[in-house]
Amino acid sequence: MTRVLRFRDGDFPLDRTAIMGIVNVTPDSFSDGGRFLDPSLAVEHAIRLADEGAEILDIGGESTRPGADPVPADEEWRRVEPVLKALRPKTDARISIDTYKPEIAAKAVALGVDMVNDITGLRDERMMRIVAREHVAVVVMHMKGEPKTMQRAPTYRDVVSEVYAFLDERTGAAVAAGIPRDAIAVDPGLGFGKGPDHNGEILRRLERFRALGFPILVGASRKSFLGGVGGSPRERTEASLAAAVLAVQNGADLLRVHDVAATAKAIRVADAVARGAP
Repeated sequence: MTRVLRFRDGDFPLDRTAIMGIVNVTPDSFSDGGRFLDPSLAVEHAIRLADEGAEILDIGGESTRPGADPVPADEEWRRVEPVLKALRPKTDARISIDTYKPEIAAKAVALGVDMVNDITGLRDERMMRIVAREHVAVVVMHMKGEPKTMQRAPTYRDVVSEVYAFLDERTGAAVAAGIPRDAIAVDPGLGFGKGPDHNGEILRRLERFRALGFPILVGASRKSFLGGVGGSPRERTEASLAAAVLAVQNGADLLRVHDVAATAKAIRVADAVARGAP
């Protein structure tokens, strides 16, 4: 049976892997911080990603790289508002807002955003109420700790079981709050409070998360656990593609990536093998 993800304008079938393109409107993101801080450049970049095959565009105004300091809500909104306003009329791609702040999500949804990507897993009940009321899709992600401290020797007894339990609890709370099950995707949060071994274990056992009953989003693109293969963030394209193919093979439905064109080509083959997709 084909999975679907429900957006406000209808169901999005996941008969093949979908790509979410990353648009960082920040001065300090780990991979491309500052490159798209100018709103016009960010919009151009987003449109280019859509042309390359991104069916969802994830717009973020706060870096959540390891060690990052929180950004005040007014500054985050100052960064993303002009991008959202200019982008919505120019693309048919779904637009996601990458934020954990309810006030940012509410303003973004009012400008036509289709999805909320919440790295805190909807821990703020106000965020759940906004998503339920506005009928937008949502990504529920696992993060251990917070960006400022999450990579300081994270430990688990069984990373997959612990991440699974968190996602099970948070999606249960989301459904109880009135968010439809088919509007929810889950993200195990590679690199968010996890060491290289934890990330590898999650990728190897990704299919375990299928039992949750939600589409699985994986974001491995250019992350530091790939650095042993690819060097600096922008030199990790091949390593990121390898992680993307492994994720598809092991059950991912959506991939959050920087290099959309290359990823689209790689997963076309992976989908054909793993899903029998044309």
